[in-house]
Amino acid sequence: MDEAGLLSFLEARGIPYRRSSHPAVFTVAEAARRVPPLPGAKTKNLFLRDKPGRRHLLLTVPAAKAVDLAALSRALGLQRLGLASAERLGRLLGIAPGAVTPLAVVNDPEGRVELFFDEELWREEALQVHPLVNTATLVLGRESLERFLAALGRPLRCIPVPSR
Repeated sequence: MDEAGLLSFLEARGIPYRRSSHPAVFTVAEAARRVPPLPGAKTKNLFLRDKPGRRHLLLTVPAAKAVDLAALSRALGLQRLGLASAERLGRLLGIAPGAVTPLAVVNDPEGRVELFFDEELWREEALQVHPLVNTATLVLGRESLERFLAALGRPLRCIPVPSR
């Protein structure tokens, strides 16, 4: 699914969002400079895999959080988490680097990628996320995200993400 398909998916289910276009961003630092002021918490999304490459995680945390991957690996009982390749990102979620977003699970009907939100982030009223591209940002309330996940049959998983 592409951005237009995602927006149609949201609209067909009555899931409200606010969309803002901007120049392409690939990092949190670029987003801070190029994304216009919007309500909601800015996010950082990490696409991870365990050392054997059997489990894949999509982790959404506050933009400023430095994630301790070793501690997270231990907390989840996984063998050495690390960033997954762009090839895996494209194959499993149908997106490119820079466009990583929790909304990409729409492209994973088999549930091969486990989605987790940081507990601290989930306390926010709304989140800023990409709509499968890095040239726009959506603002979605927590309720909208919950409805999105329910529409996909995905569990909401909030965990305390350790920081460095």
